[in-house]
Amino acid sequence: MAFHETRFPTGISLGSRGGPRRKTIIATSGTGYEARNAQWADSRREYNAGYGIKSLDDLHRVTEFFEERLGRLHGFRWKDKLDWKSIHPSGTVAFDDQTIGTGDGVDTTFQLSKVYGSTINPYTRNITKPVLGTVLVGINGTEQTTGWTVDTVTGIVTFSVAPPDTHPITAGFEFDVPVRFDTDFLEIDHAAFDAGVMTDIPILEVRI
Repeated sequence: MAFHETRFPTGISLGSRGGPRRKTIIATSGTGYEARNAQWADSRREYNAGYGIKSLDDLHRVTEFFEERLGRLHGFRWKDKLDWKSIHPSGTVAFDDQTIGTGDGVDTTFQLSKVYGSTINPYTRNITKPVLGTVLVGINGTEQTTGWTVDTVTGIVTFSVAPPDTHPITAGFEFDVPVRFDTDFLEIDHAAFDAGVMTDIPILEVRI
């Protein structure tokens, strides 16, 4: 499977429905007590692009996009209206939004990431598809305008010189979700569409 570094039509994805899914196994004893186990270490986003389609032109754009991806075969980028920044959706990206590592004087590469929650059970999500031109980086509370690069295919920040020992590495960014179609068949009822019937277009996050 290949991954195409192109974004699903944003005007349609912003009208979609979906969000993160987790998988928890729950065993209930005869007395009603539960034993719960998280089967997935990471959540997985699921969306339905059909809710974002408002016209036949939208359907045509999605069909073109679907055909170029060969159905489920090739992945692509998706903008999640709820979660597309290193800060909350209405906030302004800053270089110190997220801590992505601590310098040790040796390592020069750091993975972009985003932390959800704070004190009880924070969850760290690797960000592998940052948006070109949006990434800001800091070392020990100072923004770094030079001396580093970011790979927008992997989300890895590389410094030309290893950051000093104990110095926190921070970053701010916009990002896309790596996804694929979760169907090889776009079933479109042309007659019903004019009557307001939604086309089901499932989208599923993929691991990169």
